[in-house]
Amino acid sequence: YGFINTCLKSLVVEKYGEETWEKLRLQAGVEDSFLTFEVYKDEITMQLIDKACKILGVPADVVLRQFGEYFFEFCKRSGYDHMLRTLGGNLHEFIENLDALHSYLALSYQASSAEMNAPSFRVEKNGDGSMHLHYYSDRRGLCHIVPGIIGAAALDFFNIDISMEIVNQAEEEERTGKKEHIVFLVTQNPVFSYKERKKLSSSPQYLAESEKQIETQLNKEVLEKADTVRGRGNPICPVKKSHWKKIQGMIALGRGKLLKGFDPVYPKSLWIDPKTFCNGLPFHMVFDKELRVKQAGVSIQKIVPGLQTMGICLDHYFSITHPEVPFTISSIQKFINSQFVFQTRREMMPESWKQRPMLELRGQMIWMEPVQCMLYLCSPLLRTLHELEERQMHIADIAPHDVTRDLILLNQQRLAEMELSNQLERKKEELRILSKHLEEEKKKTEALLYAMLPQHVANQLKEGKRVEAGEFKECTILFSDVVTFTSICAQCEPIQIVLMLNSMYLLFDRLTTVHDVYKVETIGDAYMVVGGVPVPVSSHAERVANFALGMIIAAKGVKNPVSRNPIQIRVGIHTGPVLAGVVGEKMPRYCLFGDTVNIASRMESHGVPSKIHLSSSAYQCLKYKNFEMTERGEIEVKGKGKMHTYFLVRNKTATENEIMGRP
Repeated sequence: YGFINTCLKSLVVEKYGEETWEKLRLQAGVEDSFLTFEVYKDEITMQLIDKACKILGVPADVVLRQFGEYFFEFCKRSGYDHMLRTLGGNLHEFIENLDALHSYLALSYQASSAEMNAPSFRVEKNGDGSMHLHYYSDRRGLCHIVPGIIGAAALDFFNIDISMEIVNQAEEEERTGKKEHIVFLVTQNPVFSYKERKKLSSSPQYLAESEKQIETQLNKEVLEKADTVRGRGNPICPVKKSHWKKIQGMIALGRGKLLKGFDPVYPKSLWIDPKTFCNGLPFHMVFDKELRVKQAGVSIQKIVPGLQTMGICLDHYFSITHPEVPFTISSIQKFINSQFVFQTRREMMPESWKQRPMLELRGQMIWMEPVQCMLYLCSPLLRTLHELEERQMHIADIAPHDVTRDLILLNQQRLAEMELSNQLERKKEELRILSKHLEEEKKKTEALLYAMLPQHVANQLKEGKRVEAGEFKECTILFSDVVTFTSICAQCEPIQIVLMLNSMYLLFDRLTTVHDVYKVETIGDAYMVVGGVPVPVSSHAERVANFALGMIIAAKGVKNPVSRNPIQIRVGIHTGPVLAGVVGEKMPRYCLFGDTVNIASRMESHGVPSKIHLSSSAYQCLKYKNFEMTERGEIEVKGKGKMHTYFLVRNKTATENEIMGRP
């Protein structure tokens, strides 16, 4: 069930983090979440455990034991704490009733015991206080979970520390199914505090002395109570009796609190006639060692008329579905502490039952030594009103004292609540998936927005704030264009121009990331970037210079669609102050304003093919930065008059691979 896989996910996330779970989930090829009451294939759980062992580098037995310990705590946190605590007053009783718990949970999970396929437990007490725990399961390789669960329960509920070791491991022979049968030796040790342990270790006679002190104190209290009673003139506890006799006398009076002296009282003969017994317990059967029926309740006789013939063999009319043992008296005695489920055989049922689902009975076995017979006290195994109707039975067919009546009605309500819970869980999962998809789409939208505008500007626009224009005292601007672009356009199809520009701009865009410069815009064949805007940096000129060198190299890889030769570009760079801000509301753009933009554009238009043209201000910024530059001299610049300019040749310290951002 999804409950198991959810527990495994919770363990990995809590102990090793979300990233480890995500890695584990992807390697196992499973979904991220599980529905609690949904049935999943065992292979999913086995795959998760296998991948967990590999990723964490931990042996399978260690992972499974840790999972067992965590599973116990997970069950407590999930609302099963009180249910587990009340299974038994000691560890032996706790283990004995685990099968009954699984049988109950089959009701909650809307499944039969076979469908639930839960493991089974049988425990045997040894003379030295240890126990042999028999574990049966269809799922191989999971036995190491058991010490984790049982150990955690023993420590939490009964304050005992236990050790469990496998003493036998074999194919199951006692049951009809081919199941794994593991026998654990369970040894128990009391859990002492540090002070108590220290005291016990330093004083070997501590326990014996403690027992003497307790007995002395008890004798004193008993004698005082006996004197008080005798002083009142009540001769029930004579002086000649020992103090233990006095204790028994006090218990008989109902004034004692020591229950160890309790002995049940039985009548000399049974004060109930056979007719009343069979009517009062309408679903019971008594059979001998040969499985011959000696007695049966009236309701079971009504459903299975063959039982009215005393002496017929019980296994002719019923099969045992749980536990999966052969239908023999010795097998039943071995598993006598388990709940037994009988199912009627279709071929032996009356014609009216042939089309109905077979009736199942669930109850306990009691061996009656004096008469050498087995008593099966049972009730119909019905979970819902629908199952009751399918068998054409009624609430009235079940004895008023039988809690099965209440269980059917309560479980009907519980199943309705569970169905609602399942629907809510499915809706929650759908919302989680939708939310995840929405988050992915949001990231795509933000990535597109951040590609068009600086991130801090985009965030301000998303929040509905007005973006104020910012002044930058110094930045470096670059313009580039394709040489003879007009003549190329005249000789090519439009699609060829688009493909050429796209391949070139993809290379340039990658370089903006390598050198951390901001792409302002592209207009036709013109490409504009800036360094030091929108985030001011002192190295703006070096970044733009390295980017320009990368552009010249990248352009050699783009072919002219007419001549099939590498295209040539002109690059112009200028350094100076600018004003930057967002212009417009529809398709807003982050634009730069100022004379620096104009001069940078003039450097490009007055440049030389495959050369990087620098203004004097750009040259001054790069003069002492390990760049090789040559002087061009004074040239006439449109609208600016004479200007002293330079060419950028190379970076003296950076290789071509470093300029291009190659590994």
